[in-house]
Amino acid sequence: MFPRNTPDSTLLRGVTQRRLGRRDALRLGGLSALGATLAACGVEGKGTPAASVDTSTIATFWAGKQQNNKVDFANWPLYMDPEKAELAKFTEKTGIQVNYQEVIQEMGPWFAKVQPQLSAKQSIGYDLMVITNGVQFGQFRSAGFLAPLDHSRLPNFTANAAKAYTTESFDPGNVFSVPWASGITGIAYDPSKVDRPITKLADLWDPAFKGKVGMMSDLTELANFGMLAAGVKPGESDEAGWRKGAAKLKQQKDAGIVRQYYEQDYVDALGNGEVWITQAWSGDIFQKNLSDGTNFKFVIPEEGGTIWTDNFAIPITAANPVDALMLIDFFYEVENAASLAEYINYVCPVPAAQAQIRKDAAELSGSDKKEMLAVAESALVFPSEADYEKLHYYVSFNTAEEQQNFTSVFEPIVLG
Repeated sequence: MFPRNTPDSTLLRGVTQRRLGRRDALRLGGLSALGATLAACGVEGKGTPAASVDTSTIATFWAGKQQNNKVDFANWPLYMDPEKAELAKFTEKTGIQVNYQEVIQEMGPWFAKVQPQLSAKQSIGYDLMVITNGVQFGQFRSAGFLAPLDHSRLPNFTANAAKAYTTESFDPGNVFSVPWASGITGIAYDPSKVDRPITKLADLWDPAFKGKVGMMSDLTELANFGMLAAGVKPGESDEAGWRKGAAKLKQQKDAGIVRQYYEQDYVDALGNGEVWITQAWSGDIFQKNLSDGTNFKFVIPEEGGTIWTDNFAIPITAANPVDALMLIDFFYEVENAASLAEYINYVCPVPAAQAQIRKDAAELSGSDKKEMLAVAESALVFPSEADYEKLHYYVSFNTAEEQQNFTSVFEPIVLG
């Protein structure tokens, strides 16, 4: 399915220097667990198809469910302070014990692992998991593997979530999920080498930067920018749109503008002057500036950038769904959202956490205070509403064949 077998660059996405095990299900070329991904593609739709979720469906699922004072939580590595202060606070407040396990490494293998139990209506051993918008999210949803959320029990989400997260195309109305954290793909550049502000995707095609432009080898990210530059919205695209995007990228490549298609090492290439302007992930640039004292700029292009989101979801067979829902809502309390963002530095889905982080910074001094204020003031952690309006979700696929076609369209750009 995916003939390219290079390391998954998004496993190294980082978004903070403390987090080196990131992942991404959204990568369509070079998944390291190829066999598991192929298996996951082959089981799509084997569960009970999700019904149209209305009030009665939600009421039916939650009828008779009670708090059991336990929740088993599956997450990605290094996605919370190792001391887990938030979970201790939650237990103190509610009496609910949390068994927190960093067991998700990539979405394809995770879906392949839990699909047999979910198809058989058996517990997967977890009441709560963090899953990414993308191919496998669609598989979880279409197979009926996700519990519908009772939003009457999520008052903090209702009160505090950013508007952008209530209109997500991959889960309209947050029927099955609410965000844990997000990241942005845009453009980074070195203002000491670029003599004008960079504002557009067209700048990545400018002959003035011939041989000094970096693009991502990640096929999904590369394709997104090619399509956006060609006037195609990735989330609404079809094969005709993919080919327009690929033609735009080939034009850029054939003109010698692209120096290289990078994985995580684009950050080093920017740092050593190998490239002056590059496709980039928001958190990488934030942390590079914070840790190395650089002054690289990150912008969301006028034509748009892309956003990926990791989401809370409750498996349909969860033994403790009420406890899981309570934990979800706990993380939408402003203080708790702020505490999490202070450590992971991802895009926070709770705008009011920004003011809380400023308050927390006021109680610190020296470099600790400086770093905390940098988090609070960063548009890479707290994008503006205008920023959100320019962000697009990824291409979605209905079949494995569509994924294969997508790969065949864009892979020659990187490999040719």
